[in-house]
Amino acid sequence: MISAIIVAAGKGMRMKNSLRKQYLLLAGRPVLAHTLLVFDACSLIENIILVVPKEDFDYCTENVLSPIRLRNNVTLVPGGAKRQDSVYNGLLAIDSKSANIVVIHDGVRPFISPEQLTACIIGAKEYGACILGIPADSTLKQVNNSGYIDKTIERDAIWLAQTPQSFQYSLLIKAHDKARQEDFSGTDDAMLVELLGGNVKVIRGSKHNIKITTREDLELAKAILETVPVL
Repeated sequence: MISAIIVAAGKGMRMKNSLRKQYLLLAGRPVLAHTLLVFDACSLIENIILVVPKEDFDYCTENVLSPIRLRNNVTLVPGGAKRQDSVYNGLLAIDSKSANIVVIHDGVRPFISPEQLTACIIGAKEYGACILGIPADSTLKQVNNSGYIDKTIERDAIWLAQTPQSFQYSLLIKAHDKARQEDFSGTDDAMLVELLGGNVKVIRGSKHNIKITTREDLELAKAILETVPVL
């Protein structure tokens, strides 16, 4: 079985809005609804786990899930203290006996294309772990705590990680278990697989695949809508 874990348990403090960022409207629908529709339209996805704050279950059901028609059933799972905990909660909600591939995605990245999603899943089948990313195209500076440049980082081998990130289920749950045992906190799931000593394949994503976390991001998303169709 190929399962998707959509992580949308953040508080959205940087958005400075009373409504969590995943529920803000974009072209008349919550940002999270756009994301769910892309995953539901992918024929490879057989199971969707949606991780949101537990207190949002009723709101999410009424305002995000009910207005859209999804092929897959969606299981609501409560988020954890950190993103890593939220993903782990999602992993535990999947039947390990039938689990094969699991896809992790940020709920506030609504512009992932079906083609990129499919490629990421196929990559996990072939390599065990596969994520989307884009090459860095700006000059990178390492800056100290006083705000001064320590050094310029060679950018040729630097990629900016995105989601979705796809893994063999057994590999990712093992990576999460190890991280919990060592009290290690990573900024994405690929980092946990790296800690385990696993190899992660990176395939090219898109600059359109932005993560909406600030008001500026939301305005950019509205501009992207003019060139990137949504479901």
